[in-house]
Amino acid sequence: MSGLIRNVLTILLALCRYRFGGHSVGVSDRLDCHFWVTPWDAGIRILKSDAYLQLAEAAQFDFVIRTGLLRPMLGSGTAFVNVSQLIIFMKPVRLFQRVRVSSFILFADDKCAYFSHEIYVGDVVHAEVLVKMKFKRGRVTVEPYALLQTRFDEQSAQLLAWDQTLQAMAAVHQVPS
Repeated sequence: MSGLIRNVLTILLALCRYRFGGHSVGVSDRLDCHFWVTPWDAGIRILKSDAYLQLAEAAQFDFVIRTGLLRPMLGSGTAFVNVSQLIIFMKPVRLFQRVRVSSFILFADDKCAYFSHEIYVGDVVHAEVLVKMKFKRGRVTVEPYALLQTRFDEQSAQLLAWDQTLQAMAAVHQVPS
């Protein structure tokens, strides 16, 4: 339940920042949002692994709203769908710590956009959540450029390796014809 409450509060705050923020934020910018780790997010005393994904999801909502992507998405009936997520845990996040999630788009190709959500306590990165997502209009995949209006450099070796791993996993799970 805390994930739902966090998402609602994040959406409301992002809408206020977008409406009354006073400065324009672009899709190529890095955006920060802050959260407190509550007892609903933690096991006994540290952040549970699924809560990292909840923080990334809330930060992604914040990003979509504050960059102005929400309006064209709603206008065209487009939604975003997470295709894959990858987390690296570096240090534990403790109960009642304030975290900063720094979000940015690493890369986008003709089908997917790749987000990075770095989770900091103070100035120290504690985890990174990578999200591969698609923009969908019904069953149709929308090219990210149609919404982002930004081209990105070459895909990094890190993302290429991730995609190759996903392809290998998909091949293992395909039903033979």
